[in-house]
Amino acid sequence: MIQYTLLRALIFFVCLIVFYLLGLRGPENLPLLVLAAALSSMVISYFLLRGMREKFSAQIAHKIEQRTAAKQERRAAAGPDRGTDESAEDAEVDDSFR
Repeated sequence: MIQYTLLRALIFFVCLIVFYLLGLRGPENLPLLVLAAALSSMVISYFLLRGMREKFSAQIAHKIEQRTAAKQERRAAAGPDRGTDESAEDAEVDDSFR
């Protein structure tokens, strides 16, 4: 994730330099310079860094699936009547919907 963030920042600064060299100089053009660099870097990053985003997204999805599976295994090991507040809360919620 740090690598992705650094690449996004690098793309922004490259766009900033390009627009500066194209003539967006001076204090009156500063907001336009930053806005143009931000918008163009967003578009460039969307296409160039797609693979990194998808890889990171897949890693997060895999971790969520592992945690969900582990949670289900713990619940199955505890049995149907867990003997905790959780079963009482479940029963109370079920009764309130009737």
